[in-house]
Amino acid sequence: AESRAGEQPGPSICVPLPGGGERCDVFVDLYYAYLNPPTIGRNLLGESQYNWLLTQLKPGEHAIAVMGNGVYSFKGSGYVRGGIFDRIQLSQGEESINFRDLDHYRLSDVYAEGIPDFKEMGIFIVRNNYRFDPGAEWSLSLLVHRATGPLTSVFTTFTGNYETPEAYLIEPVSGTEDISEALEWPLWVSVWEEKTFQIVILGIGLVVLTLIMVLQDWLVRYRRLTTWLRTGFLFYTLFVIGWYMLGQLSVVNVLTFTNAVIKDFSWETFLIDPIMFILWSFVAVTLLLWGRGVYCGWLCPYGALQKLTYQAARLLNLPKFRFPTIVHERLWALKYVILLLLFGISLGSLGTAERYAEVEPFKTAITLQFDREWPFVLYAGGLVLVSAFNCKFFCKYLCPLGAALAIPSRLRIFNWLRRHKECGRPCQICAHECDIQAIDDVGVINVNECHYCLDCQILYWDAYTCPPMVQKRKRHEKATRARESVRWMEKELGAEAGLEDIPVIEERDKGGNSK
Repeated sequence: AESRAGEQPGPSICVPLPGGGERCDVFVDLYYAYLNPPTIGRNLLGESQYNWLLTQLKPGEHAIAVMGNGVYSFKGSGYVRGGIFDRIQLSQGEESINFRDLDHYRLSDVYAEGIPDFKEMGIFIVRNNYRFDPGAEWSLSLLVHRATGPLTSVFTTFTGNYETPEAYLIEPVSGTEDISEALEWPLWVSVWEEKTFQIVILGIGLVVLTLIMVLQDWLVRYRRLTTWLRTGFLFYTLFVIGWYMLGQLSVVNVLTFTNAVIKDFSWETFLIDPIMFILWSFVAVTLLLWGRGVYCGWLCPYGALQKLTYQAARLLNLPKFRFPTIVHERLWALKYVILLLLFGISLGSLGTAERYAEVEPFKTAITLQFDREWPFVLYAGGLVLVSAFNCKFFCKYLCPLGAALAIPSRLRIFNWLRRHKECGRPCQICAHECDIQAIDDVGVINVNECHYCLDCQILYWDAYTCPPMVQKRKRHEKATRARESVRWMEKELGAEAGLEDIPVIEERDKGGNSK
C-alpha cells in the first residue's frame, strides 16, 4: 500500500484474458507526507500553494498530503454521498483520526524532483481537537473492500508508518513546558527564532546599503572606494543573501501577494519566511524612495552573479556587445509582456503560473545552486555566459520581476541622480559608460530601467573625465595660480619697499573666482 521513490509500485491485480494469459494493473500505489515543515511543504506544493495552505491552518492543525495511482481509489465515493473518507485513516498511539469533506482540500499539482504523475491527490487536515504529535511516529491505513458475493465482502487493511525527519522538527518555544503549549504559538514565530542569526546578518547588510544610498553624493567622489564597496556588496548579495539564505525574490512572490489581496489576505502567509519578508519590506520602502534600481542593482543574487561575471570578463579583456538604441529600447518591452502573461495565467491557476515562472532562472542558479536537470542548468548558465558580453542581459530584457518592480517605482519620492546641463548635449560620456543603457541620447536617465550602480554619479564628480567638471577644475586651478602670483608679487614689492605687508583688494566674480 505504500511506495517510496525508487521502489517498485504497490500490489497488482491480475484479470484472466479470454484468449489465455492475464492482464495485470497496479492495484494501488500510495504516497503520503507531512506538509507543515516548510522544506517538505514547499518542495512538494511549490511556494504559492504552500503559502496558501498555511492560511488555511489554525494553530495546532496539521496537513497531510496523500497521492495515489492504480485501479483502487483511496478517496472512494463515500465522501460524495456522506462527506466521509472511509478508505483512509490516520493513527497515532491509541487515537484514530478520520477525515470528512471539510477536512479535505484539492491538491492541484506537486513539484518535487522526480515525482511521478498521480491519478488522484488530496490534502487532509488534522484538526486541533486531536492531540496529534508531529514529532512522534504515526501511520496511515488504507481500507480495501472487495465484494465476494451479492451479500458478502472481504475487508483488508494496508498500513504504512511515517516519521518526520528530525531535521524538520523544532523545539518548543522557550518558556513553554510541553508541545501542546508550544502549538498555541503561530508557526512563523518559531521560524523567526530559528533564523535569528540570518536575520541579524541580513539586517546589517541592509543598514550598510541604506547608508550607501543616503551618503551617495559624498561616496561617489571617491571612485576607488565606491568601486570596491560595490563589488564587495555584490559578493555579499550572491554568497550570503543568495546561496546561504536563499533570499532570491521572484515574480511568483508578486503573483502570490496579488492573489492574496484579491482573495484572502493573511500576514501569516508572508511572515512564515523571515528572510523573504524582510527583503520585500526593504524593497517596498526603497521603491518609494529611490525606485527599483536599489534591488535590481544591489540585492538581487542572480543580478549580482551576472554583474560579477561581466566584471570578470572585462578583466580578461573579452569583447562586449551593445544593441543599437532603437533595438535596445524595444527589447525592454519583452519583460513587461512576460509579466502580463504570467499575471493573466495566475488569475486562472497560481500553480500553473508558478511553473511558467521558470522563465526566471533564479530557482536553478540560486535556490538549487545549479544542481538540477541539464535543460534548466543550460538555460540559467547560458544567460550568465551571455551577461559576460552584454551586461545583465536577462535583467534588462527578460526579467518579469524587474518589470513588476518598475511599475510602482514611478511613485518614487527622491531623484538623487545628478545631471549637468551639458549631459547629452553634447556630452555622451555617461551614456557610453552606462552598461545597462539606461541613459538616452539627450542625457536623461530612465529611472524605471536604471539599476542604480552609481557609475554615472562617479563620472558626474570626476574632475578629470566629465567635461563640465574638467572646465570647473581648470578655472579653479587658473584662479589659484592667479592668487599665488598676486601673493608672490605682494611679497616681492613689500620686500623692495621695506614693508612687511601691502593690502591688496581682491575682486571676485559671481562664481567666486578671483578676478
